[in-house]
Amino acid sequence: MLFACLTGACLTAAANAINDVYDLEIDRINRPRRPLPSGVITSREAFAFSIIFFLLGLTSSALINAETLIIALIFSVLLYLYSSTFKRQVLVGNFTVSLATAFAFIFGGVAVKRVEHAIFPAAFAFLLHFGREIIKDMEDIDGDQQNGAQTLPIRFGLRPAQILTTIFLMALIVITQVPFFLNIYGLWYLIIVNIGVNTVLLYAICSMWKKPVKSNFRILSAMLKINMVVGLAAIYAGRF
Repeated sequence: MLFACLTGACLTAAANAINDVYDLEIDRINRPRRPLPSGVITSREAFAFSIIFFLLGLTSSALINAETLIIALIFSVLLYLYSSTFKRQVLVGNFTVSLATAFAFIFGGVAVKRVEHAIFPAAFAFLLHFGREIIKDMEDIDGDQQNGAQTLPIRFGLRPAQILTTIFLMALIVITQVPFFLNIYGLWYLIIVNIGVNTVLLYAICSMWKKPVKSNFRILSAMLKINMVVGLAAIYAGRF
């Protein structure tokens, strides 16, 4: 478990750093106070940091078992390609980062040889992150457009992006009910997930349509990130 947590932390750090390197020009417009566009560190330093932490994550995964090493290696490559190429393509980047987040749970299940317990958390993570990634694309239209990125809202407009986000978040609300009725998670899960998670998802959907502006998209993105913690708490409580 310790090496699994360490692997996740290292690969996330590496992926975030390499993403900042490739997003430097975009962040000069969208997020000028970040370390690279503000000049706190250089791109070369961030790239070196990324390589070091990719290697640390792979080493840590190798100390668990062969399967975890393979998963870590595959997603190290995918996360690099996400930053360098996929992020600027319609839905490809959204799918890649959502899949990587979902596989964090699969990775944990493989590490402790109980992968069947990771299926529903992985599905929840995929749907939530896919919806949130599209909201982030709507937030970042200005910088992405000036740097040639072909995200969904840039290529097809805000309305299709809002529709797809709604589909994913509504699908998540529906699927969160399934583990309770299959007796996988208990009553506390149902209470917490509906009050603490799904009400926020419904609010995010309504707010996204009612106020489709950059400042609101940023708030909704942050809310959904916090909502992930509540979802994890629901799953934990549902095991008792």
